[in-house]
Amino acid sequence: MYMNFSQQMRMSQQMKLAPRMIQSMEILQLPQMELLERIEQEQQENPTLLVGPELDGESSTERQIEIARAKEEATETPVEARELKVEDNGNNEADFERLVEMHENWNDDSFNSELRVSSGRISEDGERHLDQMASLQEDEPTLIEYLLEQFHFYDLSPEWREFGEYLIYNLDGDGRLQSSLPELAQVFGHQINNDDALKVLQLIQKLDPPGVAARDVKESLLLQITDDMPLRDVVITIITSHFEDLAENRLPVIERKTGYSIDLIKMAREEMRERLDPHPGRRFRHVPVQTVTPDVFLEQDDHGQYVVRISKETLPQLRISRKYIDMIRNGCDAATKEFIKRKIESAKWLIESIEQRHNTLKRVAQAIVDRQTEFLDKGLEFIAPLKMQQIADVVGVHVTTVSRAVDDKWIQAPRGLFPLKRFFGGGTKTDDGEDDVAWAVVRIKLQEVIDKENKDDPLSDDALVEEMKKLGYNLARRTVTKYRMKLNIPSSRQRRVY
Repeated sequence: MYMNFSQQMRMSQQMKLAPRMIQSMEILQLPQMELLERIEQEQQENPTLLVGPELDGESSTERQIEIARAKEEATETPVEARELKVEDNGNNEADFERLVEMHENWNDDSFNSELRVSSGRISEDGERHLDQMASLQEDEPTLIEYLLEQFHFYDLSPEWREFGEYLIYNLDGDGRLQSSLPELAQVFGHQINNDDALKVLQLIQKLDPPGVAARDVKESLLLQITDDMPLRDVVITIITSHFEDLAENRLPVIERKTGYSIDLIKMAREEMRERLDPHPGRRFRHVPVQTVTPDVFLEQDDHGQYVVRISKETLPQLRISRKYIDMIRNGCDAATKEFIKRKIESAKWLIESIEQRHNTLKRVAQAIVDRQTEFLDKGLEFIAPLKMQQIADVVGVHVTTVSRAVDDKWIQAPRGLFPLKRFFGGGTKTDDGEDDVAWAVVRIKLQEVIDKENKDDPLSDDALVEEMKKLGYNLARRTVTKYRMKLNIPSSRQRRVY
């Protein structure tokens, strides 16, 4: 056997992230409310961090140290993390930018929408978010609570009652079963045969809202049909045998297969739209209440120029307690001294990181606003194509710094409340190749073209390409198709009105 003994030199890169750099990135990315939570958490763990003036009546420093050390030991913080020390060079932002560059270079529905003929509409992110919050009703029961309350009125055996509750808990947000009935019966904790399982399911399907506990969309719609529903037999036939054709607006196909006239099919479709709901559980769906707190406010100065102001009113004024500084100076045991020093350093890091967050966010937001004044003055049609790299170049930071700065941040402008990310987006050249046009504007123009088309003979995607070209926008067919789908606009066949 040949054995080779040799020495080799191997070079490798390792990236070690200083705790302060990591904290700076985290703080920059936090939106206002999460930053408040972070400050509250630090306050609970760090007695040296104060909010507001230091009061004589506060508990003794010795008692606060005792409580804080007990909490620290209870969380079992690793020794390496507790003993980390970072030298302060007074240039936090430079450190942060170096970290970012190192990190960057390290590793090179609804039923109506299914059947709808009319096209969708563009909605502003901020308006949609606020409308959602305004319409939320906190006292409304969940679908499961509502069904269980009704189900418990049945006089059932313990086995049936338990299986019924099990089925209710296995409904999705639309109110339909998440798995097939045989599968649910099989994994149920107790023995139940398929006949009994079906009978329990049918009891649940009689509960309010109509259409709940169905196994698919068709069954949900059929469960909602009443004896007095106009065109009842026609509706049942269409749902049972021609639902896919109806969803694709293939009315002539249904006419040929059923013998129903186009007008009769259209009347049946309108009855379905008005009376049937394929998602009966959605009215109960709860969205967590999320209050939007703007991080940035936009104001106009005396000259009409937009000026960015960072929201600090909702954030507490933080400082380091003098009592603990005096305690170190006046002498204390070594363990207490080391503990206080570590906590003071932690408080200092947090305060500096928050101040750095404010400075970076203000510079980034101002650079964005300077590039989007027409949008702010005139509306969405005038938004300019903008990339994060452009803002990074103006501010003099790394592009990932811009990304973290705008992430989940909102700006209160004279025209409304917007997420900062709303100001970014690609674009295309006009036909003469001189002006950049934002994709948001292209989508608006596409919507206008479709709104004006002849619904008896809607424009195909190829025809839309030609119409957009007449307006000065040279777009590929796949681009038109992509944005049509993003706008929830059906295909030309689905848009056709018979």
